Amino acid sequence: MIENRNLILAIVLSVAILIGFEFGYGLLYPQPEPVPGKGTETSQTSATPGQPAPSGPTVQPGQPAPPPPVASGEGLVPPTPGGLSSDAVSPPALSARESRDKLIAQQARVRISTPRLHGSISLHGGRVDDVTLINYRETIDPKSPEIVLLSPAGAPDAYFAQVGWVVQSGQTTLPDAETVWSADGDVLGPSTPVTLSWTNPEGVTFYRTFAVDDNFMVTVTQRVQNGSDDALSLMPYGLIVRYGALKASGFYILHEGPLGVFDGTLKEVDYDDLQEQGTIQARSEGGWIGITDKYWLTALVPQYDVTNNFRFFHERVDNRDRYQVDFVGPAVTVGAGDEAEAVSRMFVGAKEVRLLDAYSETYNITGFDRAIDFGWFYFLTKPIFYFLLWIKAWVGNLGVAILLLTVVIKLLFFPLANKSYRAMSQMRKLQPEIAKLKERFADDKVRFNQEMMALYKREKVNPASGCLPMLVQIPVFFALYKVLFVTIEMRHAPFFGWIQDLSAPDPTSVWNLFGLIPWDPSTIIPAVINIGAWPLIMGGTMWLQQKINPQPPDPMQAKVMMMLPIVFTFLLAHFPAGLVIYWAWNNTLSIAQQWVIMRRMGVKPVSGGQDADGKG
Repeated sequence: MIENRNLILAIVLSVAILIGFEFGYGLLYPQPEPVPGKGTETSQTSATPGQPAPSGPTVQPGQPAPPPPVASGEGLVPPTPGGLSSDAVSPPALSARESRDKLIAQQARVRISTPRLHGSISLHGGRVDDVTLINYRETIDPKSPEIVLLSPAGAPDAYFAQVGWVVQSGQTTLPDAETVWSADGDVLGPSTPVTLSWTNPEGVTFYRTFAVDDNFMVTVTQRVQNGSDDALSLMPYGLIVRYGALKASGFYILHEGPLGVFDGTLKEVDYDDLQEQGTIQARSEGGWIGITDKYWLTALVPQYDVTNNFRFFHERVDNRDRYQVDFVGPAVTVGAGDEAEAVSRMFVGAKEVRLLDAYSETYNITGFDRAIDFGWFYFLTKPIFYFLLWIKAWVGNLGVAILLLTVVIKLLFFPLANKSYRAMSQMRKLQPEIAKLKERFADDKVRFNQEMMALYKREKVNPASGCLPMLVQIPVFFALYKVLFVTIEMRHAPFFGWIQDLSAPDPTSVWNLFGLIPWDPSTIIPAVINIGAWPLIMGGTMWLQQKINPQPPDPMQAKVMMMLPIVFTFLLAHFPAGLVIYWAWNNTLSIAQQWVIMRRMGVKPVSGGQDADGKG
């Protein structure tokens, strides 16, 4: 019995320690909480306004250092004359005092206007470097600013994407960060694609045609007309650059940073790991690469039916971290007087599961939904997510959908839970007998364990049967936990009363009597002990559930178990409210189910609880 109790205690404490570390670390050492494109740098450039900002070493997209020959099939593109880096010469940088809007206004641009995107493409360099998300705001106030995703080079929070060509053989002048393009239109929209064009001194004309859909996918068609006398071999590339990126969520239980899918396998690269390694390369037919935040994604999708070279890259520039992800496609030959083209796609927007799935099917993008960190139990998490959305479509409220989903999960596991609760009820029924044995063999623990096991055998009680059915449910719990934590559908979704954002912690506090006293406790009270109403409700239901369960025979174990509701109350105080509501409701259903089973078995549910010694 003691061994089984130790197993149960070890499992519970392990889960508590794991969750406590993941969330507690973020509380003790909180990360900044910027939205993308706002204040994510570790330090700011010291460039003088109006002067070119140092761009650091020139880095070819997809180029390792030193690069092996392309012909070997093992490396990426070698350095070439005229090759374009992401920011070979950056546009004039502004001081930190000047706004992002002023920097954008300094350059000629093509405006982006779609049902879900605002922004612009800079004609100075031909970059997509200004994007905000119309449907997503910084706060629950519908008048708050739109989420800023991309910002131009020279801004402290620079985050942008671009495409281009790299020369494999031949010689010609390529467009770079200083190239000023011409545009055939002023506004890029779902029905109005825009083509940029530029002709180099050798007579080679480059075109970039941008087409955008009603959501977040931009299709970029690059075309080259070779008006020179020499044949060219060019390789298309795409890159995304981000300066000084930090984890915006403050938690360490989901991936934020560079990632991609290569040959059907997801690869996630942490910012700090990339800082240590400098360069990470991959080679894949099709695939995609990008940078993700908790809710937002910027990704590049090259042609899917050819082999592409991918790279994750980091360097320090002006005391700032600069991260780059890029791809280089296979070479295309453009004879004198001929033309060639390459098509790629660029996703800039919110990680909506149904939308990512639709893009994956439409454009044959393998594993595009893996940009959402569904965790180890992906095979459970995604079906649960879709079922939750189906319920929400019927009831109209995501919080109510969570409650109903919990009921459905309870019904699915009803046979297992019944077995577990029946075993617990049998154990409670034997508590007085165990207390007598403990008193009788107080000085002989070995004999006590022997007699206790003999008692279980006579009464046909299996102590482990109360634990094992619960273990089966752990993957489902963590899958649901991931759904509620990482999906954007939870963000700013209201419940009832004071919970207007299920993705944020309960905003109330016990220190001002849950809003009855007009005072903000966060000005004085440390966040770790600032507890809201729903965490207290959850803690109360967990305590009540512990009281009606049979207590461990070891008094020390019993005291530790009864401390867990207090520990979890403080931990969950900083979880998203949707998770806390789920946990409190799940506890309530479990209590009701266990109470009914105990009544049917003739076990008296002691309201004050009873320990192994028969004392209250």
